[in-house]
Amino acid sequence: MSGILAGKRILITGVLMESSIAFHTAKLAQEQGAEIILTAFPRPTLTERIAKKLPKPTKVIELDVTNEEHLSRLPDLVREELGSLDGVVHSIGFAPQDALGGNFLNTPFESVSTAMHVSAFSLKSLTTACLPLMQEGGSVVGLTFDAQYAWPQYDWMGPAKAALEATSRYLARDLGKQNIRCNLISAGPLGSMAAKSIPGFSDLADVWNHRSPLEWDLSDPEPTGRGVVALLSDWFPKTTGEIVHVDGGLHAIGA
Repeated sequence: MSGILAGKRILITGVLMESSIAFHTAKLAQEQGAEIILTAFPRPTLTERIAKKLPKPTKVIELDVTNEEHLSRLPDLVREELGSLDGVVHSIGFAPQDALGGNFLNTPFESVSTAMHVSAFSLKSLTTACLPLMQEGGSVVGLTFDAQYAWPQYDWMGPAKAALEATSRYLARDLGKQNIRCNLISAGPLGSMAAKSIPGFSDLADVWNHRSPLEWDLSDPEPTGRGVVALLSDWFPKTTGEIVHVDGGLHAIGA
């Protein structure tokens, strides 16, 4: 099969629903010639059902990115299926309900710690777990929501995304010598499962109705998936530590 990912082997996290960015990334990656493997937590069976809607069958591995045992066994499980990896997609984020929805000043540290561990530190954990499989270099791509600003209702996920963005830059610094690129896509709001967990998400998303230069469709994850696939490909061979905005251009508009 031809395509910009022909011959590539890609690990993709976060496929929870057909509407998710990760699902569309997986679909586009297969269409562009990649072999893929999926990880899932806490319900691998849900991801297995969703994966049946992909163009080709793919294996699903249970992976809790906060569990050292899961991370340590990951290389062997992936090696059995694909042999090695050329790319990793980090599409993982979580914050407890008391860390979202206007509760910023009252959120306990335990909840902030969970948000940081799952949403930011896991980029380092996942990447280093996959390093033994990326001996020939490769591309790591994560997903952020522009952490330059304080967004309505987003609360502690904002600092978590800021930590994710900084983590990506430091990974880019330390892994460049291994020819591994680390970049992020900063996506506009989408009606994913993660978004639905944010109280008052509609208030946040409404910003795009007024300020986005390009019309933004909350129900269309494909543009973001295309951005991820492009960064996984060889078309950005010297780009690392970057944040590419796929947000209709809103990041460039002041008011």
